[in-house]
Amino acid sequence: MIARKAYDAVVVGARCAGAASAMLMARRGMRVLVIDRGAYGTDTLSTHALMRGGVLQLYRWDLLSRLQELNTPRVRRTTFHYGTDATIEVAIKPSPGVDALYAPRRSLLDSVLVDAANEAGAEIHHGHAFVEPLLGATGRVLGVVLRDPEGRRIEVSAGLLVGADGAGSAVARAVGAGTLREGRHMAATLFGYWPGLDADSGYHWHYAPGASVGVIPTNGGRHCVFISVPRARLIEPVFRDRLRGFRGVLRALAPALSGALDGRAPESGLAVFAGRRGFLRQPSGPGWALVGDAGYFKDPITAHGITDALRDAELLAQAASRDTAEAFTDYAATRERLSLPLFEVTDAIAAFDWDLTQLQVLHQALNRAMKPEVEHLATSQAGQFIAQDKELVP
Repeated sequence: MIARKAYDAVVVGARCAGAASAMLMARRGMRVLVIDRGAYGTDTLSTHALMRGGVLQLYRWDLLSRLQELNTPRVRRTTFHYGTDATIEVAIKPSPGVDALYAPRRSLLDSVLVDAANEAGAEIHHGHAFVEPLLGATGRVLGVVLRDPEGRRIEVSAGLLVGADGAGSAVARAVGAGTLREGRHMAATLFGYWPGLDADSGYHWHYAPGASVGVIPTNGGRHCVFISVPRARLIEPVFRDRLRGFRGVLRALAPALSGALDGRAPESGLAVFAGRRGFLRQPSGPGWALVGDAGYFKDPITAHGITDALRDAELLAQAASRDTAEAFTDYAATRERLSLPLFEVTDAIAAFDWDLTQLQVLHQALNRAMKPEVEHLATSQAGQFIAQDKELVP
């Protein structure tokens, strides 16, 4: 049963963006309610990969050690394969707070964040659904109507309604959040999980004109192996049997990997993400805000979504704790400044209209776009350390 009739913030969605936002707001002394339609500890579609900024945040929040205790593999290098001949290996250089990269299963990452939000004092209820916002005479959001697992309507007052309910956000629709930028391209992704690959080999990204393959080590001795192709290719005859189409792309782009997986089916079959155009939505309005994929979504081909979701959770928590119009203006401006370069280069890669030389130029641009994000997280006031006795180590 929901304990209060009024909260400083109600967060709709308890995945990585919503749980992190709730945790950080609660750590700042706010009364926070979190609701989610799903069950605690369930998995979800994800690339899993955390980039440097995401690892840095989890370290600062004193949560990285929990993922390490769950035997999340340390990723110490990334290898880019351009065609079957050109290979570039990049070592992950240790930096303050970041000893390696990680790619946790979402059932683990989201649970760690939910537990931390609960420990910080946030009230969390799974199996509850968002119905509609409560609006004042001026149109400001003053609260929210929820539905509990028995179907009963619950009205709760809130200083801030946070939509963290994914790219198809019901909160965004209900408050009329406008689209500020929309991508032009989208890729389709097919992925599954295989045991028995070498976790020490790190991330592998394979590319050829018209397709890409990713190999990501995650928990339980499994690797997430995915292919991305232009969405239109899903209707080609080869993809009528999706596993056959999947294996065909593997053979063409990553023959050694294809051989290692030959004759072995993915655990629980293949999952399909048919693609969605990226977007940046209006991030906030009177009494409401969006975070994670609800406010900013880009094609998963660059595997940067979780890192940006954690970044924006931190930016939003800072704005919510200040609770001024200027604070939310700053939230919007910083999100746009850090997001647009990543958004544009991701959209260009998802177009699949490049040759391999052009793709390497796009990857260099992607690397440049990541650096301001890491620098901001490492130096901004929003990133003050939560564990005051923690010392950064190289």
